Amino acid sequence: MGVVNAERIKLTSTRSPWWCTVAIIVLGLGLAAVIGLSAKASYNTFLDQIAEGDKPDFEPFLPTLADAVGGVSGFGVLVLMILAALAVTSEYRFGIIRTTFQAVPKRDSVLITKAGLIGGFGALLTFVLTFGAYAIAKATAGSDAGAALKLSGSEAWRAIYGVPIYAFLCVVLAVAVGTLLRQSAGAIALLLLWPLMIENLFSLFGRFGENIKPFLPFMNANNFLGAPQGVDFHWGPWGSLAYFAAFVAVVFGLALFTVNRRDA
Repeated sequence: MGVVNAERIKLTSTRSPWWCTVAIIVLGLGLAAVIGLSAKASYNTFLDQIAEGDKPDFEPFLPTLADAVGGVSGFGVLVLMILAALAVTSEYRFGIIRTTFQAVPKRDSVLITKAGLIGGFGALLTFVLTFGAYAIAKATAGSDAGAALKLSGSEAWRAIYGVPIYAFLCVVLAVAVGTLLRQSAGAIALLLLWPLMIENLFSLFGRFGENIKPFLPFMNANNFLGAPQGVDFHWGPWGSLAYFAAFVAVVFGLALFTVNRRDA
């Protein structure tokens, strides 16, 4: 319990967690509004072309629930990973980690507590924001353009409860990466470039890249969230979640092993 209280005080007594929380809220809800307004504009343009007697040269954008919560699961979770990584790397940077490990000789319990606290907070925050993003996207899109925004069916509900699960696992991964690299710049760069660029680069390698894509961690996470991105996976959404969770567990296990073997 003492470790939990100590880590809670560290998180709540600095400004960065509060600024990151604000950023997650703004990005998650703001992008939901943009998606809703874009869908409404697209649908109105489609109707205007029909009213003028022209054949529309495009299909209107009718967002799904996965699209509406994309700001939360995308940019919001990225900010959450930055927060989790900084919770570790900042202590290494300022030497606080030595004091922490002196007070708590069982080092792995410190990392587990960090991951649990930030992950639990992130899961709760993103869970609430998914409902907010849904409501905002539905309101801004209108009844016609927002016809696909319904809380019905397994895929729609997976877009809601899947985001906090994904957020929690991403926090655990970020704590592990921060522990392994120890440097803020390196950890943040890897956590941002990995899902945004590195995995997408495999599209440049033709058939070889297409065969590798079903085994990339964040590709599997996206498949679980309802955005398979045209990848031919060997398993369904829940298999993708299990694959991503196993990958996170391996990296976190490596971080626990490493932190107990090297000097702080």
